[in-house]
Amino acid sequence: MAKSSYPNLAVKPDLLHHVLTMAADAEIVAVKIAEEIQLDSRNPAAAWRLSERVSFCSDWQGKKPDPALNTEVRALWSPSSLYLRFACRYRELFVFEDSDPNGRRDHLWDRDVAEAFLQPEPSPERYYKEFEVAPNGMWIDLDIVPSGLADLKSGMTRSVHIDEGDYVWVAELKLPIKSLVRDFDPGKVWRANFYRIEGQTEPRQYMAWQPTFTPQPNFHVPEAFGRLRFG
Repeated sequence: MAKSSYPNLAVKPDLLHHVLTMAADAEIVAVKIAEEIQLDSRNPAAAWRLSERVSFCSDWQGKKPDPALNTEVRALWSPSSLYLRFACRYRELFVFEDSDPNGRRDHLWDRDVAEAFLQPEPSPERYYKEFEVAPNGMWIDLDIVPSGLADLKSGMTRSVHIDEGDYVWVAELKLPIKSLVRDFDPGKVWRANFYRIEGQTEPRQYMAWQPTFTPQPNFHVPEAFGRLRFG
């Protein structure tokens, strides 16, 4: 979910302590792999079995859990790449039918998506990277700064598969480390959050790994990001 401008204070002051406490306790560990893997969302590489998953099915306020829309996220890393895998349960799919020739689509968040917000350099301000992928493989990557957003042009690649029988769609992403941080130090802990949007009409489903607790759906709350650690 991205917007051209953001409120000065996304979280009410009386909730900020609660948000920070939850974020401090939340962690996803990216497991180191010996060599690069081939993205294949239908037949995942064996390395994914080494990773630990995090999952979520509640909305952006931490309410209304819905297991039928559960999302699992796993992470792997090599010195040159960060890999993310989303497994998303769904009821029905709502996607764009048109995109740029390479699959990029502006305003992708207006349809069903899985999203990763990554902040290699911890900051309470809005400096982070946003990656989105849709069930049909369309994508967008953005560089978020306090004044707004810009195309990141990260070189992200992806593989997407829809299992219509089990109502699950899966996306694997490969993100070049050099597009995320200038000097990569795997000993440093990043901040991160993961989201899902599903539905054709409002109220749509806006789900978050770490709740943002804003009055209206808003994922751009870096105070709520959990930790991404490189194991």
